[in-house]
Amino acid sequence: MSEITRIAFAPLLPWPAIAVLAAAAAALLAFALWRRADGTWWRALALAAGLAALVNPALVREQRSPLTDVAVVVVDQSISQRIGERRQRSEAALRQIEAELRERPDLDLRVIRAGRGAGGGRLLPDGTHLMGALRRAFNDVPARRVAGAVIISDGQVHDLPKDAAKADPGGPVHLLLSGDRDERDRRLVVLKSPSYGIVGEPLALTVMVEDSTGNAARASLRIRQDGGPVEQHRVGIGKARRIPFRLHHAGATVLEMEVDAGPDELTLKNNRAVLIVNGVRERLRVLLVSGEPHAGERTWRNILKSDPSVDLVHFTILRPPHKQDGTPIEELSLISFPTRELFQVKLADFDLIIFDRYRRRGVLPDVYLRNVADYVREGGAVLTAAGPAFATPLSLFRTPLAEVLPSRPTGDLLAVGYRPIATRKGRRHPVTAELPGLGAAGGQPEWGRWFRLIDVRETRGDTLMRGAGERPLLILDRVGEGRVAQLLSDHAWLWTRGFEGGGPQAEMLRRIAHWLMKEPDLEEDDLRARGIGNRLSIQRRSLSANGKPVKVTLPSGETTEVGLTDNGRGTETGELAVEEPGLYRLADDDRRAVAAVGDINPREYADMRASDAPLRPLLKLTGGGAYWLADGMPDIRRVKADRMARGRGWLGLRANGDYTVTGVERTPLLPALLVLALFLGVTMLAWYREGR
Repeated sequence: MSEITRIAFAPLLPWPAIAVLAAAAAALLAFALWRRADGTWWRALALAAGLAALVNPALVREQRSPLTDVAVVVVDQSISQRIGERRQRSEAALRQIEAELRERPDLDLRVIRAGRGAGGGRLLPDGTHLMGALRRAFNDVPARRVAGAVIISDGQVHDLPKDAAKADPGGPVHLLLSGDRDERDRRLVVLKSPSYGIVGEPLALTVMVEDSTGNAARASLRIRQDGGPVEQHRVGIGKARRIPFRLHHAGATVLEMEVDAGPDELTLKNNRAVLIVNGVRERLRVLLVSGEPHAGERTWRNILKSDPSVDLVHFTILRPPHKQDGTPIEELSLISFPTRELFQVKLADFDLIIFDRYRRRGVLPDVYLRNVADYVREGGAVLTAAGPAFATPLSLFRTPLAEVLPSRPTGDLLAVGYRPIATRKGRRHPVTAELPGLGAAGGQPEWGRWFRLIDVRETRGDTLMRGAGERPLLILDRVGEGRVAQLLSDHAWLWTRGFEGGGPQAEMLRRIAHWLMKEPDLEEDDLRARGIGNRLSIQRRSLSANGKPVKVTLPSGETTEVGLTDNGRGTETGELAVEEPGLYRLADDDRRAVAAVGDINPREYADMRASDAPLRPLLKLTGGGAYWLADGMPDIRRVKADRMARGRGWLGLRANGDYTVTGVERTPLLPALLVLALFLGVTMLAWYREGR
């Protein structure tokens, strides 16, 4: 609290009017002096008294309470601040600033930590954002109380507006650089890359290596897909290089790229780049071979034709070669069955072959069925929907295809009513675990009955559903690189017709077909993860509850374990809170997975060398300066608002001297009676002088 005494004026007339009266009085006095009139000086004194009364001076005593100025320190906590000694220097500078300024009664010091960007569901913003934090810190501060701001950072700030005036807080902004001068770095830049591609088709991406570390002409680039084998490439420094590749599966593929470290390199974080390319299958080609017309044939055709991703080729064997019924040849309109073209020339072009109630009738020689068995071992897929013929000598099991079939028929055919029931594995396998109406474990499902089942002895594979008498109904198996499925009944069509409430026939058959065609979402033994905001969501699928935690390797190289919770349907899930963008590697026994979290190629990594260049427009506009902490901490001075705020080895914070008035005492210097007496007395003296 302080007291200030001053003279204040409260004019009875506007200042322009008083000025006019003063000019008129001066003119009259000048005329009187020119005429050498008696009493002129007394008249001048009378006019002066009148003008002073119009100005109305007063003695004012003010009780003033000083207001503190506000200074803001913004500490950059972005990923680039973890390089070298940047974080240690930043914290040391902050401690020194607080030690010098916290105890000053005329200054309010605010410390803001920013740049991590974990808000809004994203791990990192588009680079380091500090200007927003600075603006919010001064939101409640009038411009006349702003002392200035100090930013402790490596200078790589990415949210400065194009018009630096929009970021001006109203006082000097200074930058304390936490890095070293003349830092050198090498980085990998992805110039062009596809966001999606067709599985198996050639694709390409374009990369370039930028290097400030030396005069190396070439560098070694390593690329791998989904954590698989490494491909080596040699690329020229500063030259664009086109890298061809192919996608091996549908869904997201993670491409990791890494270039060799340069000499005395600042960091290796920007030597790596990650791309996520979504694989899209070209229309899946399915060959449906129906052995004979039956009630369920149209169901198969409708399901496959309704899937826009499936290109269906369907043949029904209506007239086997041995059929002789006397029909004239010219009246036959059926085309001949293209057996050689389908089962030898173009067999490998199909993604799935379905034998629907097929029986040996001489149409397909054993050599073609052996081709189908080889096709499965090399990565193909076969589904057999068995009919009554599978239990007879005309069965497919009596052909070379038996080498890849998972079961052997006993010759018995059961014609009784039963409800298909999921086995223990079936309740965990993605093909059947999520079927609507599955029912609780140990209970009956909510779908209708079937009335036919071919009895078999299991030989291998996973039985997912059982029928009458606990006999196998649905078996899935892996053979070599391919897959085989057996549905040991031809009564699935009853669900489509809605018999006894029907059932999920279309969904079940669709899932079987897509599992056979290696749809990633239907893998029964799988480990995967994906980033959701600043969380890593982990999912493990298996046919038996594992219970073991998953080992996660963080982008920094550190490892941690995450426990998973089993949902009873073959899926165990867990989450990990993450603080750093990049690749997270998961390991669980023989399973491996890679997940990209956050901005996988953040702007923060584009250039991690310390520099004042990004903030230079703001520093120049506000009169602040840039200082390297490696050279020592600059002195901090309070300077007047109209003085320079920076100098060699020191930075200035503005001293505004703002205050609030808590009390005012006003004493008039010319009371009305005194002015009137003075005016009349002097006028009478002037008249007296003239009368002599």
